[in-house]
Amino acid sequence: MRFLPSAVIAAALLAPAVAAAQVGPIAGDWYGSLQAGPNRLPLVFHVQADGTASVDSPAQGALGLKATAAFADGKVKLTLILPPATFEGQLSADGGTLTGNWLQNGASLPLAMGRTPPTVTPANRPQTPKPPFPYRAEEVSYVNPASGLKLAGTLTLPPGEGPFPVAVLITGSGSQDRDETLFEHKPFLVLADALTRKSVAVLRVDDRGVGGSERGELKTATSLDFATDVAAGVAFLRGRKDIDAARVGLIGHSEGGLIAPIVAAKDPRIAFVVLLAGTGVPGSEVIKTQSRDIALAGGAPPAQAEEQARLVAEANAVALSEPDLSKVKPRVVALLTEKGAPPPTAEVQGRLLSSPWYRTFLTLAPADYLRQVRAPVLAVNGEKDTQVSASQNLPAIKAALAGAKDVTILPLPGLNHLFQTARSGAPSEYVQIEETIAPSALTVIVDWTAAHAAKPPHRHAD
Repeated sequence: MRFLPSAVIAAALLAPAVAAAQVGPIAGDWYGSLQAGPNRLPLVFHVQADGTASVDSPAQGALGLKATAAFADGKVKLTLILPPATFEGQLSADGGTLTGNWLQNGASLPLAMGRTPPTVTPANRPQTPKPPFPYRAEEVSYVNPASGLKLAGTLTLPPGEGPFPVAVLITGSGSQDRDETLFEHKPFLVLADALTRKSVAVLRVDDRGVGGSERGELKTATSLDFATDVAAGVAFLRGRKDIDAARVGLIGHSEGGLIAPIVAAKDPRIAFVVLLAGTGVPGSEVIKTQSRDIALAGGAPPAQAEEQARLVAEANAVALSEPDLSKVKPRVVALLTEKGAPPPTAEVQGRLLSSPWYRTFLTLAPADYLRQVRAPVLAVNGEKDTQVSASQNLPAIKAALAGAKDVTILPLPGLNHLFQTARSGAPSEYVQIEETIAPSALTVIVDWTAAHAAKPPHRHAD
């Protein structure tokens, strides 16, 4: 998953309301970079004359975030609605610079904004594979019979005629492309390249509504629906002569690590399962812990981080207490408004918490599916993962798989949710880290997968 919404929800509950004002001298576009420790995050303010504003964080792929702006006596205040943050500063005498501080999650960081757009330098991503490749890459598509949607992806095949073992890669939450591209990192391309060089074919697929895949009714789709997309990919592969139908395995990242056991539980022919930062406890528990851990990694005082986690749990409890999804939004909006959230923030969170995807994620119990998996399983998690806590989820996965014969559970020191070598594990670091996947993690994943893909298929009870 790119980002679970918990940190945003939590912070939103504490967001102050700010009235719009005429801003005259500060109207227009402003450019600067936020220095958070060793990390530099470019920001752009777009301020309108009526006091409305928006914020771009280009490196994070976040554009048009709603904000409000106020200006009086040379002082500037720009308030970001979601996620909540505030810039407080001073306009220079020549009107060309805003100098002040960015306030977020209890931290205050210096920030200077100017009128001149910066020169953009492409991010360095040294692990991204470059051609020529010692294997074949084929563009493929197939239809999911459960939804009728066409899905498109890339199948990489080792040299020779096969039949080859194959791994199906399953992305995390949010609409993602077949490479799971994030901040110019392409982790699934890196993983597919490494596996195919080890004689394992790999299928990676665009999510619904991304790239070559059809969208359908995405607003109502849940993790269970996405599991049918994966099952359709498995069926497609088993119909190919160059694929060994008995050696089709699954590799899921984050929400994909929830979806993989759902598919494997229903399909005992799945040959192996790899869970990359997969969940072992229900989403309601994951999100509460995630909220606290992200806040702490971002510099929030422990008391504030715990308060955010408590408020997240309260919002989720309100959503879960209402069986009728159509009635969830007004109840959540009322709660957030009572807690002081601005109306736009309350509306956004009301829509999220009333979505079928969110309700399903909160309530699905991964253990129910993990207990039914009989294929060999590798579960790995970075110990600095602030989105899916290793200490919370790996023991739960291990307990649920107690009846399985071939299970490897590995916490990986120093790595974050993307399996990068990290300082704090905060999501804000992802864009700054040049490494796409730590070599130590890549070796563990690829070596385990290649070894199990080469084995005869496991036997299962009829």
